[in-house]
Parts: sequence; structure tokens; C-alpha cells
Amino acid sequence: MDMSIKRYGTPKNVGLPFAKAAGAEGWLYVSGQVPRDSEGQIISGNMSVQARATLDNLKAVLEMAGYGLDDVVRVGVWIDDPRDFGEFNKVYEQYFTAEHAPARVTVQASMMSDLRVEVDCIAFKKNPDTE
Repeated sequence: MDMSIKRYGTPKNVGLPFAKAAGAEGWLYVSGQVPRDSEGQIISGNMSVQARATLDNLKAVLEMAGYGLDDVVRVGVWIDDPRDFGEFNKVYEQYFTAEHAPARVTVQASMMSDLRVEVDCIAFKKNPDTE
């Protein structure tokens, strides 16, 4: 098994020194994803709009590394306003089914800018380079 650490993508137009994901020995750690478009601009809108953009970004990072939503073991969710919890869950359940539901923690956190949500995850695949 490859014991090296692999890093996937760096955020463009953000100027921060971190990878979108890093993985080793089948584990993949995806950095917090927010509702940004391909140019790095924040997508404004209600929780549904921002949740969908955030989860689309999370899915894209997973796929860039050769993983999928079914490989996700744990999800961390930060929500700016706890009153948006139900609206977030309506979008979330379109990405993660009960059959493949990962463990999850959701907390309230003050967000930067006009962000309503941030999501990170940990995924696992037995042989990510061969599957």
C-alpha cells in the first residue's frame, strides 16, 4: 500500500495555503467546503442555494480524488443560523441517503462574509488507486 500523503487541489483566488483534500492509506480528509463558484466567488442566496453549492463542491473534491459520496464516513457541518437546520437537512438528504448515511456533527458557528454553511468530511476506500 502506498504510504505517501497525496494532496488534491488548492483553492484558487483564495490565497490560503491548504489543499482541498489530503489522503493516505485509503483515508481522505476533505477541507471545509463553502458555496463558492469556479472563480472563487461566494454564491449568495438562502440556505438551500448555499447548501446545494457547498455539497456540490464537496462532491467535486471527493470525485477529484477518486472517491464518492458513498465512501464518506463522517461529515462536519457548520451553520451560521440554527434556524436554517431544517432547510439544510432537506438539501443534505438529496446527497446522503439513509442507506449510506455517514456519521455527522452539526454545530452553530459564526461565518465569515455572507456564508451560511461550511461542510467537511472524511472518506475511506480500501484501495483508492485501484477502484
